[in-house]
Amino acid sequence: MSQASNMEPAQRYTAELAGQIETAWQDRWDERGTFNADNPVGEFAGPLAEKKPFFLLDMFPYPSGKGLHVGHPLGYIATDTVARFRRMQGENVLYTMGYDAFGLPAEQYAVQTGQHPRITTEENIANMRRQLRRLGLSHDRRRSLATTDTEYVHWTQWIFLQIFNSWFDPEATAPDGSIGAARPIAELEEKLANGQVAVPDGRNWADLDAVEKAKVVNDFRLVYVSEAPVNWCPGLGTVLANEEVTSEGRSERGNYPVFKRNLRQWMMRITAYGKRLADDLDTIDWPDKVRTMQRNWIGRSEGATVRFDVPVASEVGASVDNLEVYTTRPDTLFGATFMVVAPEHPILGGTVAGNDDDEAALTVPASWPEGTKDAWTDGAASPREAVARYRAQAAGKSETERADEERTKTGVFTGLYGIDPVNGHKVPVFVADYVLWGYGTGAIMAVPAHDDRDWEFANKYELDIVRTIGAADDPYGHDFTESAYTGDGVAVDSANDEISLNGLAKDEAKAAMIEWLESKGLGRGTVTYRLRDWLFSRQRYWGEPFPIVWDEDGLPHALPEDQLPVELPEVSDYSPRTFGPDDANTAPEAPLGRSEEWVNVTMDLGDGPKNYRRETNTMPQWAGSCWYEMRYTDPKNSKALASAENLDYWMGPREGKKSGGTDLYVGGVEHAVLHLLYSRFWQKVLFDLGHVPDAEPYHTLFNQGYVQAYAFKDERGQYVPADEIEGDEATGFTYQGQPVTREYGKMGKSLKNIVTPDEMYDAYGADVFRVYEMSMGPLDVSRPWETRAVVGSQRFLQRLWRNTLDEETGEVTVTDEEADLETKRLVARTIADVTVEYENMRVNTAVSKLIVLNNHLTGLKSVPREAIEPLVLMISPVAPHIAEELWMRLGHGESLAREPFPVVTDESLLVEESVTAIVQVNGKVRARLEVSPSISEEDLRSEALAQAPIVKALEGREPLKVIVRKPSLVNVVLPR
Repeated sequence: MSQASNMEPAQRYTAELAGQIETAWQDRWDERGTFNADNPVGEFAGPLAEKKPFFLLDMFPYPSGKGLHVGHPLGYIATDTVARFRRMQGENVLYTMGYDAFGLPAEQYAVQTGQHPRITTEENIANMRRQLRRLGLSHDRRRSLATTDTEYVHWTQWIFLQIFNSWFDPEATAPDGSIGAARPIAELEEKLANGQVAVPDGRNWADLDAVEKAKVVNDFRLVYVSEAPVNWCPGLGTVLANEEVTSEGRSERGNYPVFKRNLRQWMMRITAYGKRLADDLDTIDWPDKVRTMQRNWIGRSEGATVRFDVPVASEVGASVDNLEVYTTRPDTLFGATFMVVAPEHPILGGTVAGNDDDEAALTVPASWPEGTKDAWTDGAASPREAVARYRAQAAGKSETERADEERTKTGVFTGLYGIDPVNGHKVPVFVADYVLWGYGTGAIMAVPAHDDRDWEFANKYELDIVRTIGAADDPYGHDFTESAYTGDGVAVDSANDEISLNGLAKDEAKAAMIEWLESKGLGRGTVTYRLRDWLFSRQRYWGEPFPIVWDEDGLPHALPEDQLPVELPEVSDYSPRTFGPDDANTAPEAPLGRSEEWVNVTMDLGDGPKNYRRETNTMPQWAGSCWYEMRYTDPKNSKALASAENLDYWMGPREGKKSGGTDLYVGGVEHAVLHLLYSRFWQKVLFDLGHVPDAEPYHTLFNQGYVQAYAFKDERGQYVPADEIEGDEATGFTYQGQPVTREYGKMGKSLKNIVTPDEMYDAYGADVFRVYEMSMGPLDVSRPWETRAVVGSQRFLQRLWRNTLDEETGEVTVTDEEADLETKRLVARTIADVTVEYENMRVNTAVSKLIVLNNHLTGLKSVPREAIEPLVLMISPVAPHIAEELWMRLGHGESLAREPFPVVTDESLLVEESVTAIVQVNGKVRARLEVSPSISEEDLRSEALAQAPIVKALEGREPLKVIVRKPSLVNVVLPR
């Protein structure tokens, strides 16, 4: 009788029996702390910390009220398999699960029901914990956390203050030798005082009063407040991140319209870290696709910032009289024939897109040309009318839509001209929504001769097309009436009285032009990034409060650490509120602003009691997910986010790795950019300030695929329950006797194709579910769910059960007799192969090899212990409950969780028997040779051609063809 399950003798391995075994072992694991990981110091200190550490984690989930469907656990089962395998290899494994628990869904539910978001969130967490525990995941439950936990909020706010109280010193050296690093604000104040850093507007630091000094310092902080163009959603009452807005310009949640507005927002100066974020991608082991996505998002490019004077800009009320453009191709300046500004650019008077209240902003300038084509103004009577109309249209478009590089470029003429600094030509300035104010300078120059979309724009508006690049072998051979020339070559027609680029290749021409621009004060060499500063505030209730108060001078003050955490006040109304004349011109009222007693406080921040007003925005959901892996290392620490010793043990640099960070991070590719970028940014700031041991949070990243599903529609186009469908691809599919159509994609309740883990537990047990998900294909490839196929995994475990126990009595049936040589060889080969497969997360192929071994044992009259015990150990990372039960019944008193993974002790068993390869010449046998069954095609070819009869037949000639069918046949075709 099993000591684990304490059940009567077993019968058949059914779902009911599996459920009894699984819940019994889950209880035992929890009671004994089987999967607890030890720390070097602190509450969780213990002897396991003498072992090699292995830290792996999943991207932690949002606790949705819908719970899990069978697609969610794919990555979790994979990481659990790795965790169990690594423990069996003698490593100290940190593996736990937390919950990204702040977020809009819980707040929206609170608006609808009046129930506090915390109640909803904690109920959802409890349900997910139940589902995940039933799956048998080997988490160290002591380390589990939620971003809404009071202590976790404390340290999230503490990290915010570290960033707020820092600035980026471009001349400082980071601990890893990188140039440019975060330094404490106190160092900035010292440098401002001694003149090492100049006051931006040229004033003398000593002449400034306290308020003026504070404002100067605030402009240097890594966290600052700015009037920023944001995605404003009145329907949700909050600002949305770009990824929360659809390409149609509506909110992903709720499908409400989204508008571009300038609002006062907290920003994080992530752009200061652009170079390090890009450079350090070379130090981490991530998929090439993800690194490319991050590099593209960061968008590092080298070029020049060039100034075009705009002589009559004052006529439209502009606050600037020139346009600065950034270009990666300053060598093509002689070919600039038009310029484009974003609808929000201050050269148009500084008005917000869609707001045309300022009559002076768009007055017709004196420079308006006679006879200008209607196309330049889209049929409007004047540039003022054209620009106003165009800007209003642009205000209704999402940033995703505006940045779509597939759509045709359009715009309208502003009535302004810039003066090209290299030749003095008047260049018409257009306004177009494909130029974004948040990117670069919000203005570009266009060289239509060498850009396809600019060429189309120039043709549409009948603008000049001026060649500046030509093919090296035929510089003037391209016909620009047919297309732009976008290839490389040499500069042509690019000279003035002071500089000539003619004949120079691209890099030489760029360098020469930059040098000339700098010598004339007309521009400067510039490295720029597509990356923009991180908009770090939301007009929501359910988020981390900022540990900031505002004084009567409008200056922000960081709260002292002993006043953390700042907790959310209780409110009775969670609904969003806005004010303004219409949706496009509303502004948010932060829910926290209604709690006057909480907002208005009197406190002493070092200069006596004063009245302050708390910040009423809350942090975005990204905040809590930026650093949870650090807290996992020391979750009960009340003195620090984690102790230095524990952080260094779990996340510090290790031999053979270019960076530190977690050993393995598994999650979907949908988080490839923002979450990972933000986490890396926070990590680097904390690293610069000496709080963490390495500049990278995650050393190895693995993106799992998705479990997808078929959905079915009836003739009305309505979805019908997928689990009630009959038929197949050959005969067609029906629902209640009526034909239906099938489509393939994601699972969803609205698609009526959800399958939950609970259904799988009841129908098959957790182990069968785990084996099926791991057997469906490579982990990084998406795959379709097919409930009917799960029975194959059940049969595998039933055979394993029968190979060990008598189904009638529950008695162990294995023999202690020595296994035959064939079985010994297969066991050894399986051990060697499965070890490699687990090490490389090829779990599906590991399972297939274990099935082969299990099937072999099924065919024996009696199963030898020396074969079944390694099989049980090898399957345990994937099917841990049945493995634990069988291991116990085989006579072992302790859990196999830390039992050494099988190894091959007799290497001779891995030496493969040879096979006879036949070598033919023109189809006739001329030689035979003994080779390994695993010989490569190239090696077999080489050995065959080296045989004496084949050398003689070739007579020094090269064969016409060599056909190789490894390992048993080679056919050499002689030349005619």
